[in-house]
Amino acid sequence: MSERVMWRIEGEEVAACNCNWGCPCQFNGLPTTGRCEGMAAWQIERGHYGAVPLDGLRFALVCSWPGPIHEGNGTVQAVIDRRATREQLEALLTLMNGGAGGTFFEVFSSVCPNKLESRIAAIELSADRERRRASVRIPGMLEVDVEPIRNPVTGEEHRARIDLPNGFEYKQAEVANAVRFHSTCGPALSVDHSGTHAHLNRFEWTNA
Repeated sequence: MSERVMWRIEGEEVAACNCNWGCPCQFNGLPTTGRCEGMAAWQIERGHYGAVPLDGLRFALVCSWPGPIHEGNGTVQAVIDRRATREQLEALLTLMNGGAGGTFFEVFSSVCPNKLESRIAAIELSADRERRRASVRIPGMLEVDVEPIRNPVTGEEHRARIDLPNGFEYKQAEVANAVRFHSTCGPALSVDHSGTHAHLNRFEWTNA
């Protein structure tokens, strides 16, 4: 029996989906439109997979489900930072496929049996969680722009947070507006949304 590889990663996450602001899925509710279409991108500030350092790398997922996430049968496209070495690439792919443990990766792998071939690309990601602003660009695949929710009368920025003390994705997230969520990752993952849910959060994950 092979020895378990210990890993840990932490940094910033940007996520967007087709639900209304707040996203019912965050409260164990059903998705706004009956199905779920979403993305998430991560900037690893510090991390390792065994002896392989992962500091500074990025990765992303684009997913869709025909119904609520927990019912499964989802389709997922994984994208790995082209700056990754071969060892780092193998490490991140193992993590994202749920093969090294960790609740987040295991859950998403189990509800996404339809895994498209992973792709390597330049991932542009900027995120300012405090200001609720972010952008993600993966040429030919994904464009996401996030800004604060605004008061419909005054136009002032509106701030709302989601606190999940026992959350496996995050403990606290800033809710924001996905001004643009455009994906062209194949038929099942071709979406174009505006004015939908987004959130920005800190993540700290491990299989320890």
